[in-house]
Amino acid sequence: MRRITPRRNRTGRFWPKVACVLALALALPGARGAELSADEVRAILAGRPGATVADLHAKDLSDLDLSKIAAGRANLSRANLFGAKLIQADLRGANLEGANLNGAWLMGADFTNANLAGASLLSVVVLGGEVKTMPVFRGATMTRVRMIADLPGADLSGADLRDATIGVNIRNQGMGQMRTDLSGANLSGANLAGADVNRTLLPFANLRNANLRGVNFFRARLSGADLSGADVAGADFTEADLDGTVLRGAKGLSEAKGLDRAENLDKAIR
Repeated sequence: MRRITPRRNRTGRFWPKVACVLALALALPGARGAELSADEVRAILAGRPGATVADLHAKDLSDLDLSKIAAGRANLSRANLFGAKLIQADLRGANLEGANLNGAWLMGADFTNANLAGASLLSVVVLGGEVKTMPVFRGATMTRVRMIADLPGADLSGADLRDATIGVNIRNQGMGQMRTDLSGANLSGANLAGADVNRTLLPFANLRNANLRGVNFFRARLSGADLSGADVAGADFTEADLDGTVLRGAKGLSEAKGLDRAENLDKAIR
């Protein structure tokens, strides 16, 4: 695959956002060196008899090219997949609990119904190369996940994102503000109860019938997002942009916080 190189501006410097992502990636833990080769991993996955689950628990698979692997139902819990190429990988139903996916290449990867509880997905790569499709997280268990990623239009419908940390970490502001982009993403029926999505980009996201109880939406961009039928009791909308946000049929609005300090509440659709 063509190597992705950071773009430079006219002064010869990296574009600020790219530089921030690279700085974060270099600071992330996990790049120790793989203990198996890509061919060995593929052999383990291909050699499992019948209904036997391939066991790659806690294996260091960092920086391996595992594109298009068939790892459905495999045990990759606590595996180190730092910088691994998982392009178009089939990870449906796989156990990735506590896995390190920081800097992993996820274009076209399918995580449908996978277990990603407590996993880390910081600065994942979803743009560049020949594959243009977003990873799929439909129905995935993503409780307590840590994620900073550009996932516009991604499918997270029915995903369990309770207590997830998707928002900006203010302590890393020395490297510039990096925030998750879920513009136009499908989060219908997802469970985000207690999640921190502060400053996240959610314009035109589909949040219909989602569980948003206690979500931190501080300064999140929700312009044009559809929260029809969503439960927003206890959610904090302080300084969130609600321009064109659909709140029709939303439950618990009287129990939501910060609506009086939200931006463009008068332009929300109720």
